[in-house]
Amino acid sequence: MRWTLPNILTLARICLTPVIALLPFIQGYWPKVIAFLIFLAAGASDVVDGYLARRYKQVSELGQLLDPIADKWLLFATLVPIFWITRHPTILVDYRIPWWGSLPVWVALLLVGREVLITVFRFFARRRGVVIPAEGPGKLKAVVQNVFIGATIAWFAWKDALAAHRWAGSFRNFWDKFHGAVVAITLAGAVLLTVYSLAVYMYRYRALFKSDR
Repeated sequence: MRWTLPNILTLARICLTPVIALLPFIQGYWPKVIAFLIFLAAGASDVVDGYLARRYKQVSELGQLLDPIADKWLLFATLVPIFWITRHPTILVDYRIPWWGSLPVWVALLLVGREVLITVFRFFARRRGVVIPAEGPGKLKAVVQNVFIGATIAWFAWKDALAAHRWAGSFRNFWDKFHGAVVAITLAGAVLLTVYSLAVYMYRYRALFKSDR
């Protein structure tokens, strides 16, 4: 087993994921700000480790195993606080997402279920000698989904900051509406792209279901 820098970065991302998931549950806006910053660092490491692996020819079986695990672990873990916190507003703070309210159960199941299904499908295809790479719709889905997660963690921090400092004025009103719209729109985009990307994968590799290999 060879521990390259890309693999170390991926492993670090896996280790940081529980921290990102737990910090939003701590009262106050600073833990949520820290969770947001760590999430940004985790997202950046995902880009960097892939670049380093290709640039320095350090692509390995371990990295190919760990990278998708890290991505899915990050999604599952961050959906937990988003699901819980949007469903439990406090007397002082309303964390609900504009237009959506709480994160719907069906949305959480859709986002998680898609990842589980694609993982099983890739395993099924590999046993038949077919490697399914990340497609454009899937990559776009991942980007929009991560923007939603990051924006939502920042939304929790913003709401806590408003409760602590009682800011008022035109900028406060503008940012509240703008930030809320970003969270709501990226959630809608993630849902649509989740369904679309899954359909694209299934359609493009539909021949696998008829294969006798």
